[in-house]
Amino acid sequence: MARQLNFDLPAKTALGREDFFVSPANALAVAMISATSWPGNKLVLSGPAGSGKTHLAHVWAAETGGRILHATDLRHEDVPALAQTPIAIEDVPMIADDAERQKTLFHLHNLTLAEGNALLMTGRLAPKFWELPLPDLQSRIEGAHHVSLDPPDDALLGAVLAKLFVDRQLNPGPEVISYLVKHMDRRFETAADVVAQLDMLALTEKRDITRALAVRVLNSDPAEVASSD
Repeated sequence: MARQLNFDLPAKTALGREDFFVSPANALAVAMISATSWPGNKLVLSGPAGSGKTHLAHVWAAETGGRILHATDLRHEDVPALAQTPIAIEDVPMIADDAERQKTLFHLHNLTLAEGNALLMTGRLAPKFWELPLPDLQSRIEGAHHVSLDPPDDALLGAVLAKLFVDRQLNPGPEVISYLVKHMDRRFETAADVVAQLDMLALTEKRDITRALAVRVLNSDPAEVASSD
């Protein structure tokens, strides 16, 4: 099917529950996000970039009335207000070199749970690899129930690619996605990069996204695609 638009529009990511494809690779994580309560009222969600951590955090926040905050945006003066609702803190390992924000998260952890609210924390690796220098914080995080998003199976990778195309208002034929699933590196970051390269190349050449174009992208250097403009 032809590309619907002939000018470059920013990708708009869909983050509703209906936009999240469930497969064996992520079913356990989805079940935990949907649970009415967690052991100790806290959960750690891990997975590689692009695996759906942010998407699931948004689903959880929408269903619980919770808030989402990136770890690097934590401020000590905000803790009392943040602790009054369920709260998701994203990319916690990114504050491993920030002693003040680690202390802030430690206080937020304690106050949120004391208020009877749930705490969701995310990171790419399992908590034992976060290596936060503040021992009390690291131990409390390791004590949380942990669930991971596994590498994508065929069904999930295909769904991720389809969603990435939809987010960019693109609608390639099923043969494109089938080819990509069979031949691309099976990582979420790669899926995002490949879709971005296909979008740019199709826009530059004013053509539809076809299997032939997908073959070109997978067999070319990304720098060559970028320089084709």
